[in-house]
Amino acid sequence: MEPALNVYNKPLVPCCFEPMTGYFRDGYCQTGYQDLGTHTVCAQVSEEFLSYSLSKGNDLVTPNAFYQFPGLKPGDFWCLCVNRWFEAYQAGVAPKLKLEACHRKTLEFVPLEVLEEFAL
Repeated sequence: MEPALNVYNKPLVPCCFEPMTGYFRDGYCQTGYQDLGTHTVCAQVSEEFLSYSLSKGNDLVTPNAFYQFPGLKPGDFWCLCVNRWFEAYQAGVAPKLKLEACHRKTLEFVPLEVLEEFAL
């Protein structure tokens, strides 16, 4: 298995371990064929983004033990679905990004120049 790479074609760094994030709940925004949501974007969520996500039917605030989901608060890092992040970008509420932790698959959906506008 080849190592996961980030948007700069370097080894993917962790997004967050507290709360534990990633499709595979390993702290990384890795992806695979089973990740239909493409959870490749490492974002630092804001109140504005969390409210927006909730308005779209994706509650990222309420804990859900079944999915090992603690619920997020502003300032937390989380691996987001690339399409949700891009939708938030188009709505003017996209959160900041830890680009070294964003999987290179993200570039299939969003140009690097756009992502860099939101780099921490």
